[in-house]
Amino acid sequence: MSEALEGWTDFNVAMVGATAALAGLLIVAMSVNIATIMTSATLPPRAAAAIAALVLALVAGAFGLVPGQPEVAYGIEVLLATLIAGMFQWHAIRVIIRKDAVSAADRVAKSAAGVLPVGAFLVGAVLILAGSPGAGLVAVGIGSVLAVIAAILMAWVVLVEVLR
Repeated sequence: MSEALEGWTDFNVAMVGATAALAGLLIVAMSVNIATIMTSATLPPRAAAAIAALVLALVAGAFGLVPGQPEVAYGIEVLLATLIAGMFQWHAIRVIIRKDAVSAADRVAKSAAGVLPVGAFLVGAVLILAGSPGAGLVAVGIGSVLAVIAAILMAWVVLVEVLR
């Protein structure tokens, strides 16, 4: 593990545990209302994007704990995980834009919660690969916290608003 990554060990351990637990709880909670969720055009992609954001934070934290790993390898791992999570978010945005009968401002607000963490991870990965691991790891840390917040917000919509 590089010296820069070593300083983030406690944070990564905490995020791995928190995001794994939250992702599991989110999946179980969604299963309770799965029939109703599946009748909506926008809720399944939003739920998938929420889980993908948590998995992104989980992957970034787990790979940040790999012993002896060079910073460049970590940057590549975070970048690949970000691109995968970004595909889920992109799909959710496309569905919201096409299917959600709300104002353009509401559609942007609904999409922003999922874009922010993915954007922070992308910035972090690029900074790490560009040779600024300190700033990149801060951006990845911010992305991890934003992923938890975004997943909770999206879970609220998927789990509570579906019953209104």
